[in-house]
Amino acid sequence: MNVFFEESGGLKVGIVLNQQGDIFQVELPSGRRSKVRRKDVLIEFNSPSAADLIQQANSASKEIDLDFLWEISPLDKFFFVDLANEYFGGTPDPVQKSALILCMHSSPIYFRRRGRGEYQRAPEEQLKMALIALERRRQQALIQQQYENELKSGRLPASFNGKVLSLLTRADKNSIEYKVLESAALALGKSAAQLMLDIGGIPSAREFHEARFLSEYFPNGTDFPALNVGPLPENLSKAIDVQAFSVDDVTTTEIDDAFSVKRLSGERARIGIHIAAPALGIKGGDAVDVIARARLSTVYTPGKKITMLPDDVVKTFTLQEGGFRPVVSLYLIIDTTTQDIIMSETVVERVYVLRNLRHNILDEIITEQTLLDGIQDYPYKDEIDMLWPFAKSLYERRQRARIGYGLRREVPSNLDYNFHIYGEHVSITPRRRDAPLNLIVAELAILANSHWGAFLHDYGVPGIYRAQRAYGPHRTRMQTTPAPHEGLGVMQYAWTTSPLRRYVDLVNQWQLLACVRHGITAKLAAPFKPKDLELYAIARNFDEIYMAYADHQRCMEHFWCLRWLKQERRNRVVATIVKDGVVRLEEVPLLLHVQGLGVHARGVRVLIEVIAIDELRVEALCRLIKVIDVAQVTCSNENNSKVIQ
Repeated sequence: MNVFFEESGGLKVGIVLNQQGDIFQVELPSGRRSKVRRKDVLIEFNSPSAADLIQQANSASKEIDLDFLWEISPLDKFFFVDLANEYFGGTPDPVQKSALILCMHSSPIYFRRRGRGEYQRAPEEQLKMALIALERRRQQALIQQQYENELKSGRLPASFNGKVLSLLTRADKNSIEYKVLESAALALGKSAAQLMLDIGGIPSAREFHEARFLSEYFPNGTDFPALNVGPLPENLSKAIDVQAFSVDDVTTTEIDDAFSVKRLSGERARIGIHIAAPALGIKGGDAVDVIARARLSTVYTPGKKITMLPDDVVKTFTLQEGGFRPVVSLYLIIDTTTQDIIMSETVVERVYVLRNLRHNILDEIITEQTLLDGIQDYPYKDEIDMLWPFAKSLYERRQRARIGYGLRREVPSNLDYNFHIYGEHVSITPRRRDAPLNLIVAELAILANSHWGAFLHDYGVPGIYRAQRAYGPHRTRMQTTPAPHEGLGVMQYAWTTSPLRRYVDLVNQWQLLACVRHGITAKLAAPFKPKDLELYAIARNFDEIYMAYADHQRCMEHFWCLRWLKQERRNRVVATIVKDGVVRLEEVPLLLHVQGLGVHARGVRVLIEVIAIDELRVEALCRLIKVIDVAQVTCSNENNSKVIQ
């Protein structure tokens, strides 16, 4: 005897080997044996064989008219045999019974299962809606196949216009376009991005990298709403005897810092470090602060910049030449003979910014040699001549501190790089990092950050510090208490000199203002109190976002370096070995992994061949051609490139 039965929601057939009460020992056509309870048996039959019945029933079920079957079925639940009698007339054979139950079982939009062998037809309205949905899915499947065929043949379907970047970055995975793109890319053995690039869906890999970054960190776009800056304090004094100047790249618009120098009697001078003061007009929790806290930093990439603050806010506080600007000033009285700091004072005021000097104009004029000769004329000659020995003294003192922490002297890279983007074309030009103006600006900024970090601590006001240990895991970290930054050689380091570009600098400036205005009661008046959990959260979030922005900047710089290699048709380039398998190109700031490079000392110069470039993965396939010679200088591990905005 054979049985047609239900098991685990499926319909099966088998040969009964033996029976013990209500339990059948059944062997399936596959050879597997199973115990079946009598209540699960729907049909008992002797012929045809189990295997033949299921084959014939499957074929017969496809011939059943579902619409007619639904029409003649009872409104209430029914047993399948009763409907089989009605549909086939008379007494249906086992094949017909099996075909009917297979048909109903596989058509849930027509018939609902109500028990073993029992069904109920779907309500008419629900059936109509289900049939409409079924037809819609059928049409979508046809459209999907059509789109997929177009993609495979190298054509972009019309419905993809304007959607490609969103499909690659933040797509609705239930959309037809996404399913088509994934299916076509899988069939062609490519990534979805590579397929879109190959058929012109995206004009360049650059757009893909930028869109992917924006979709993650700026999903609502980079534009600012219309905002008003709060009024500045009316009693802000003017420093009548100060005429400040700034030193920045030619395209810098967020001018955070400026300097002033005044010679005093004897061998003394007053140096002023003046930092833009947006904290005077931005209050914690206001509309501008909400935006700044969400962005946390300005994003720099070659040819592009996404500012932390709206343009109107930047224009209000940037240290643009030709007027009095609100600043937080650090005044230092120094001995020009020993370069020692005798006295310091922090003041909130307005200073007159007379000039915005630019590196691209002055770096070639103001060199160590011209400073040594003292005969060439240039803007702010007396002031720069006085700042230069002071900056060198600050640098040497930091180096001694580094040695005290067990580190070697800093070995700065001699070259910086400027990126100029013209459409899809890039120009990469080197710039000297060891120019005196660079050292002056860097040392004065480090001094201010270290001094104001100690200033906050002296008043018991928390700030956001950047600490670094010389050795061990998690060397660099953001925290709310002072600790040495051993890499810089300072006892503490609180970012305070770029409040237009970094949110932690803005936060620290709020805290500084409380110290200047309230003195010993600053701890009570400061926006953030000791052990403030909100301050911890800002430090943690900033660290994560700042690293993500830096990773994107490095990615785009590497992208444009690879583009430069293609653009200039540089198949062979000279590089310097940095470490095992990694070299740095001499002409552009790019690190490349060279397979089979072998074991060579750091600093060895080699000639490599660039075999292939993948702009989507920002990679290049390279091989060693020959060793040129051994370099006499030590290379830095860091890719110190500067982006022109």
